[in-house]
Amino acid sequence: MDYSEYQYLLFERKNDGILLVTINRPEKYNATNERLHWELTQVFLDVGKDPETRVMVITGAGKAFSAGGDLDMVDKQIRNFKAVANSLKEASDMVYNIINLDKPVISAINGVAVGAGLTVALMADISIINEETRFTDGHIRLGVGAGDHAAIIWPILCGMAKAKYYLLTSDFIDGREAERIGLVSLAVPPDQVMPRAMEVATKLATGPQMAIRWTKRSLNNWMRMAGPIFDNSLALEMLAFFDDDVAEGAKAIREKRDPVFPSAAGG
Repeated sequence: MDYSEYQYLLFERKNDGILLVTINRPEKYNATNERLHWELTQVFLDVGKDPETRVMVITGAGKAFSAGGDLDMVDKQIRNFKAVANSLKEASDMVYNIINLDKPVISAINGVAVGAGLTVALMADISIINEETRFTDGHIRLGVGAGDHAAIIWPILCGMAKAKYYLLTSDFIDGREAERIGLVSLAVPPDQVMPRAMEVATKLATGPQMAIRWTKRSLNNWMRMAGPIFDNSLALEMLAFFDDDVAEGAKAIREKRDPVFPSAAGG
């Protein structure tokens, strides 16, 4: 398998058929521009076709896992039907391509994860997070509904009460609390994120391959059953890009202030 055409993902083969994939845009905290967003939809398809890979481990270069969508990309989507339609397709592909990849995916969440980065981090089969990392599902802060991965996986991982709280408020959560409520598999000290991820990857890569893959396939039917919920959430998220709130949300994020959403003006 040739991964040379990827611009923002680095690939490193480890022992026992483990493929380490690093999101590599550290100067932007690995935020997803248009190219990287697309690459995160394709990589799971290529890993599935890669005969040398048994387990995929994905992490971020530098201090972040992936700090959400590049605001320039967000600006291009506002009231732009073609851009929104393309983003909807890619966001859908990202989730379903992870679900449909039978090989195990481990996310080594070394730092902040938002937007598409959080999708990959939490849709992974096993998620290992830096216990000090703080993250949020930032859709509400932007002024759009929590689409992407949130509706399909948060209620399954941590239950409806916690999912509603964090998705409706966009409050931050740290790695320790994320593990406590079941949102991630493990929370470990910062220097143990990658060693622990590789330890788990080795265990999976040296185990019974078809049994592991078929177990993943069976468990992922819980998410396949929730597919219509996800599709609806994603469509409604994209519809919000034609509302005034998203322009104010993006501006407020840039200016590092609390947004004043037009839909809430006047109380």
